[in-house]
Amino acid sequence: MIETTDILISGGGVAGLTAAAAFGSAGFRVICVDPAPPVTEEAGTGADLRTTAFLQPSRRVLEAAGLWDRIAPHGAALRIMRIVDAGGDRPEPRIVKDFDAAEIGDEPFGWNFPNWLLRRETVARLGLLPNVAFRPGIGTRAVFTRAGEARVTLSDGGQVSARLLVAADGRASPVREAVGIGVRTIRYGQKALAFAVTHPIPHDNVSTEIHRSGGPFTLVPLPDRQGLPSSAVVWMERGPEAVRLSSLPVPEFEREMFARSAGIFGPLTLVTPRSVWPIIAQIADRFDGERTALLAEAAHVVPPIGAQGLNMSLADLACLLELAKASPDRLGDRAMLTAYNRRRWPEVKARVTGIDLLNRASMLSAQPLRDLRAGALNALYSLKPVRATLMKAGLGMR
Repeated sequence: MIETTDILISGGGVAGLTAAAAFGSAGFRVICVDPAPPVTEEAGTGADLRTTAFLQPSRRVLEAAGLWDRIAPHGAALRIMRIVDAGGDRPEPRIVKDFDAAEIGDEPFGWNFPNWLLRRETVARLGLLPNVAFRPGIGTRAVFTRAGEARVTLSDGGQVSARLLVAADGRASPVREAVGIGVRTIRYGQKALAFAVTHPIPHDNVSTEIHRSGGPFTLVPLPDRQGLPSSAVVWMERGPEAVRLSSLPVPEFEREMFARSAGIFGPLTLVTPRSVWPIIAQIADRFDGERTALLAEAAHVVPPIGAQGLNMSLADLACLLELAKASPDRLGDRAMLTAYNRRRWPEVKARVTGIDLLNRASMLSAQPLRDLRAGALNALYSLKPVRATLMKAGLGMR
């Protein structure tokens, strides 16, 4: 027997779960599958210890999905984006520039949340939506599409006929491959360490990105932990160095990260395990196929710079949801998906290109090139109209 639904979402990461909540809240019948049950506790085996900074435009998507009020009490506001150049002879700040959200509006740039908590709250939200079925432990085995439907065979042997198939199944997307969409990948030889720390000096809701070589060292505000200021850290380095750092005993690792942080927040105390993630940039040749839309990392991947990754994914979702709600009777048809690709692909391509350039600049190790990078930061920051334009562009504002 073939089960029918409006939308089948393949992938139960943060983006896929949010999509299920958003489409379900809009009244569509949704099935969301993922072969791996979500880890919804920080101490759980395999927990995603990274954090996500949702920028201003993403809040509207989260509100539409019924998620914002659930997660808001657990977030830390990001009011200033601080760029620190520590690329001199010694690992200490030589240029510090603050991009202040107050220059372009009343709201902070965004709010930072632990990924495991986002999964917990989104799964709970899905449980309140009778038109949404979340089926962890079940994956997508085969896909067959035709003009009127996507026919999906699941790993438990079940079959689903959907008007729209959403591929939110990651950078190695099986659905993307099944529908024959190619992808271009850029490899940097980098990895990112993700973990949380406490520190004696308050972060004052400032997200701090420190540049020296190998990639940025970024501290993103979290709510206080055990009475101490706390931050999430993403530390990007060339692959072998990242692996070396990840295996150091904690006291040695804390000394290394104190030096790499240029001592800005004082001694850093590691309070979670360290996870290691490969860094790539990637974009699919297109974001649409017959009855199929690519979403999030199935469509694009960028290095973790400027909080762009998941916010680009929620911009995908906002566009797809707007098109679906505008013409529910045409859900998943060729015109709808062509419009989705036309709106999103050029925007994403421009961001992937820009972030690629920023990442390459952050990796510079030769002193003259690091000095050139510092000069460029000074020049861009000193012009207020340019500074405001950069901040708005980073938020996805026109």
